[in-house]
Amino acid sequence: MEPGQSYHIFNQANGAENLFKEQDNYRFFLQQYSKYLGQVVDTYAYCLMPNHFHLLVGVRSEERLRLTFPKFQTLEKLVTRQFASFFSSYTQSFNKVYQRRGSLFIKNFKKTPILTEQQWQEAFLYIHLNPVKHGFVKNHPYWKWSSWHAYENPAQPCRLNNDYYLNFFDGWEHVENRMEMKKEWLMNRDLE
Repeated sequence: MEPGQSYHIFNQANGAENLFKEQDNYRFFLQQYSKYLGQVVDTYAYCLMPNHFHLLVGVRSEERLRLTFPKFQTLEKLVTRQFASFFSSYTQSFNKVYQRRGSLFIKNFKKTPILTEQQWQEAFLYIHLNPVKHGFVKNHPYWKWSSWHAYENPAQPCRLNNDYYLNFFDGWEHVENRMEMKKEWLMNRDLE
């Protein structure tokens, strides 16, 4: 993963397992995410589902990474190592709590570089609509474990870079309008 590049990141549980069995799992995941990745990536969107998750992140610039990690030689390896440490930390804790063994996540997480403004917009909308797509809720704001709430209530402290979306949308009303259009398309597609 390259410094200064944005990515849509996705990973899921091995087999038919769930990554999150109870509310505390979601909270712990976000806590560990912040601990291991908070100084490596800027987070623009996330959605945690029972058996998978989506993230929209920007790897921090080389300058910012070097200030935080001055002794690290290869920055791409640093980012990869931090993600691996994050997954390992969550897995070890999960395994201990639920008396299980082995890998919880699929080995190689998927990362799609975001290369255009439209691609960034689509990833942002898709991530927040994921609970609707999978039938967990009828309306995306009802899903508790997504970054949507941090955007709806910008006065609340959060760990998101929640002004960055303004580089891709003409304000929050524009986001909401696009979400409704995308949700309508999603619902109609499922009826076909």
